[in-house]
Amino acid sequence: MKVTIHKLFDYLLSTTTEVPDCVLGFSLSRSPRLRDFIGDLDPDLSLDWNGVSFQGLPALRAHVIAQAGLSGTCSPDDVLITAGAAEANYLCLRQLLSAGDEMVTETPGWPQAAVLSKAIGVKLTTVKRHEADDWRLDLDALSKAVTPRTKVIFLSNPNNPTGQLLSQVELIQIAGIADRVGAWLIVDEVYAGLEWQGPRAPSIAGIYPRGITTGSVSKALGLQGLRTGWMICRDKGMIRDGVILRENSSEIMNILGEHIAEIALRPDRLAAALEKARAEGRANLAMLDSFIANQPRLSWVKPQAGLIGLARLQGELAEPFARRLLADPYRTFLLPGTAYDEPNHIRLGVGGGAEVRLDEGLARLAACLAA
Repeated sequence: MKVTIHKLFDYLLSTTTEVPDCVLGFSLSRSPRLRDFIGDLDPDLSLDWNGVSFQGLPALRAHVIAQAGLSGTCSPDDVLITAGAAEANYLCLRQLLSAGDEMVTETPGWPQAAVLSKAIGVKLTTVKRHEADDWRLDLDALSKAVTPRTKVIFLSNPNNPTGQLLSQVELIQIAGIADRVGAWLIVDEVYAGLEWQGPRAPSIAGIYPRGITTGSVSKALGLQGLRTGWMICRDKGMIRDGVILRENSSEIMNILGEHIAEIALRPDRLAAALEKARAEGRANLAMLDSFIANQPRLSWVKPQAGLIGLARLQGELAEPFARRLLADPYRTFLLPGTAYDEPNHIRLGVGGGAEVRLDEGLARLAACLAA
């Protein structure tokens, strides 16, 4: 299986030598510092694996169930701790899909599933989200795309990168579509917990027996560097398959990552961290929304959740514009929509706190738009 590079990572690699003054479209909350956790870490902690379970620390797995709202429906035994949500998605797709199978996913959406499915030799069908329909997922189109050969449906909720939310009613409908053909349904929830309109959607692992929820501490909690995520599934065989494949990739978890994530997901700390992330994100979202409303070359569907959204750019393709913005005199980074097969859009975001200098970045973006 040879994996080809997707456009998002290709753009990041091609611009990695640049050192921008400002970042627009930062995709995670302000990152805590190690000192925020030192007081809760045992200095005698062994740096060997956790020595308890290959699925991850039991206390961490219990917190994962609680934060997903699955207490009473799922148990810690239904959780596998992984190296971020990306590894969780990888483990699921590699164990579930074989050459000749069919998979259905969305576009725009998180590109990992499409990249891996093509490498495996899977027939991929994409369901288009349309900006004119506020980036909603067309469930009729999804139903038509699913066939008796469909093995996996892969979605993100909140959608990455548009920030649109699937409701509980819609998730139940989607589970019904999957169940009609016995397909697995994977929903990546890395932005769950940062909802701007309405409540957090329920996790698919609690709705559908073949539902798999993936997530991490990366986005809402800003702990991307821990590389600590999870998959949740009530099917014991699926969790076992994930353990087996991980033994041949990352093998075991990062012990410091596990312990810091366990601290971060303790209910009192989690509530405070999410409150702070929501306050900062909401303030930045208001600033960004006002900015776009006053820019004749930009328009967007305001995200319902998460830290990123797609803005339509008038009069120029997104990638050459993004490279012009990154160069002198603007020195400001944003991701072009080509990363999501949307070449007329740019990705803008509201994460990162004060360090990303959002106000200054927007001023530079305005100057570049006017040039």
